[in-house]
Amino acid sequence: MGFTRTYCQVFCVLLSLLLASCGTRSVPRPYGYYRITMPDTVYIPFQAANYPYTFLLNSAAEVREHEADGEHYWIDIHYPALNADIHCSYKPVRSDLRMLTDDALEFVYKHTTVASAIPEREFTNPSAHVYGVLFTLEGNTATPCQFFLTDSIHHFFRGAVYCRCRPNRDSLAPVFDYLNRDVERLIESFQWK
Repeated sequence: MGFTRTYCQVFCVLLSLLLASCGTRSVPRPYGYYRITMPDTVYIPFQAANYPYTFLLNSAAEVREHEADGEHYWIDIHYPALNADIHCSYKPVRSDLRMLTDDALEFVYKHTTVASAIPEREFTNPSAHVYGVLFTLEGNTATPCQFFLTDSIHHFFRGAVYCRCRPNRDSLAPVFDYLNRDVERLIESFQWK
């Protein structure tokens, strides 16, 4: 009788260990993001006949012309595959270059509450009379980069990149890098007519 009782106790312990070990243990998984395939990059000239500027444009983008508040030569460079835009505005300089520059800086520095850093990069092309600054906004900002270009006398051109989604730097990093390269190419190839 003692042998059967001990045998039964051992069997119950082994059975409970076996049942306890059959469960799956939960392991936290990191967040996953969709794989974003970038469009091929082939640059073509943007040369609207009546526009006072020209530059190289990614063929994966579409240019949408519009006017705002009676101002002409404004465009949106739309990337359908990325659901992103580069909003570009043009203003003639009428002895108000300082005000135009201050407005552009105000648009950039509105993001200081969420940006972890805002490095600036100057661009100069004296032979084409193009001078400007590119601002890269780091962190979960609504815009990853903004820029302005001018000849200091007649023309002022400003642009800002926007993605049509909630800003998440981690998941959108490939898109931001792609768009930043396009903005740099736009700036480097920019010319006044």
